[in-house]
Amino acid sequence: MAVTAPAQLPRTRLAVLPTPLVEAPALAEALGLAGPLFVKRDDLTGFAMAGNKARQLEMLVAEAVDRGADVLLTGGSVGSNFVAAAAAAAAYAGLCCELVIAGPPRSGSAHPNLAAAMTWGAQVRFTDDLDRGSVDDLLPTVAREFGAAGATVQLVPRGGADAIGASGFRLAADELADQLKDRCATPAVVVVATGSGGTQAGLVAGAVALGRPFRVAGASVSRPAPEMAGRVLALAREVAARCGEPGPADSDVQVIEARGPGHGMASPEGAAAAAIALQAAGLVLDPVYCAKALAALPRLVGSAPAVFWHTGGLADAIAEMQEGGAR
Repeated sequence: MAVTAPAQLPRTRLAVLPTPLVEAPALAEALGLAGPLFVKRDDLTGFAMAGNKARQLEMLVAEAVDRGADVLLTGGSVGSNFVAAAAAAAAYAGLCCELVIAGPPRSGSAHPNLAAAMTWGAQVRFTDDLDRGSVDDLLPTVAREFGAAGATVQLVPRGGADAIGASGFRLAADELADQLKDRCATPAVVVVATGSGGTQAGLVAGAVALGRPFRVAGASVSRPAPEMAGRVLALAREVAARCGEPGPADSDVQVIEARGPGHGMASPEGAAAAAIALQAAGLVLDPVYCAKALAALPRLVGSAPAVFWHTGGLADAIAEMQEGGAR
């Protein structure tokens, strides 16, 4: 793996950075926290509806352009935030976008994220299998099809969770460390929703490289927590190797269970946390990532200062409102 200093990693600028770090005292009180609470507003990255995914796509699109790629190929579930963000980033960079979506063919209006991706020019094929693993199985086949037709393909795993995409959060760690200076007497605990693992992995790699000025804890919303801890650790070590920096130890990765009824399904705890966030801080949280992570936050931070990483997911929040209104 080629080694590149973090600040010199190739990037296609998409996000408006740095995103704000805002103290939320009323929200901290409502959650019963003993220490201060800050919200990292990655919902405000300013590119399409990408939220935190803009950070990963800055790195992934740059890699595609450097390789002379014609097609950005990725996939996910029908409601994936990443597939919509990838479609927007591909359009911006002048790349074709091909999406592999888990499940049977359906209308593009089935979820706002898929509708947006198709509006932004993405071509979609379905796996006919709701298991998300079916996407992973089909992606290499689609890549070979494009290659046989003479196209150069940038194959991106679900959620952009590889060392290239996660490197965007290695840079975000520098950003956060600078914003936290002189604001916390003791190291903060950064809480993220852990889905595919790229956000947490990049932040863990960055925290270790910077001497651990903060600790990163994940609320797993996708897979069992022990499985995700292993995935995050392996990916964080890949990011560190790419940047020529020390790799994290096992103890640098903490992931707890926050799936509730399952991946992509709202939980009662998450719904309660989302209502509190709206009332106490004016934050709109999606039901399947951010809301579950905020509900898990008090279990993760103790009395330490806390940073809640708001990853975005506005389209998911809208879809949940529409579904609730239809019932």
